[in-house]
Amino acid sequence: MGFVFGSRSSKEEKAAATDKVSADLSQPRDPQAPKGRPTPKRSVAQSQRKAVVASTGNRKEDAKRARERRRAEMAKQREALANGDERYLPTRDKGPVRRFVRDFVDSRFSVAEMFLPLAVVILVLSMVRQPAIQNIALLLWLAVIALIILDSIGLVFRLRKALTTRFPNEPRRGAVAYGLMRTLQMRRLRLPKPQVKRGERP
Repeated sequence: MGFVFGSRSSKEEKAAATDKVSADLSQPRDPQAPKGRPTPKRSVAQSQRKAVVASTGNRKEDAKRARERRRAEMAKQREALANGDERYLPTRDKGPVRRFVRDFVDSRFSVAEMFLPLAVVILVLSMVRQPAIQNIALLLWLAVIALIILDSIGLVFRLRKALTTRFPNEPRRGAVAYGLMRTLQMRRLRLPKPQVKRGERP
């Protein structure tokens, strides 16, 4: 008998819990009441809504549409990297702070942007089996490294000062490192493409 009553009470508890969940789902929630779970980010919510709207119920068709959508987004992103359109730039390149850093770096000549071609020249010289030329290659290598370090230190101080003056209330985390990484790229290979000329102050 105890086993029967225990089974019955367990079933009744499960049924009651199910009814409670159904009631909670059917009743509108007070906007001021706590939800019991964190609010999803806007980007996540938008992507979820798009996924629901775009779904056709056919897995192959949904996959095809998703691929086409990704290709279109990548095409817009490539175009944005060429013309600087903020709407479609990757997240790491978006915002007025990052744009200012790019313009600040692109408006100046940096020793670091010549690192790759100079490294190739030094490598070729070091392969010549003549002690004098190999010594020259070593001295050139040390000189290039020293110049890059000095130029980078100067850029860090100037860029920090400019960012503090121009964007006192904007988050600037990672902006200086972003600028330093851009100096390591040759100007014509930088992405997003430079939007200012050398000597033109941002």
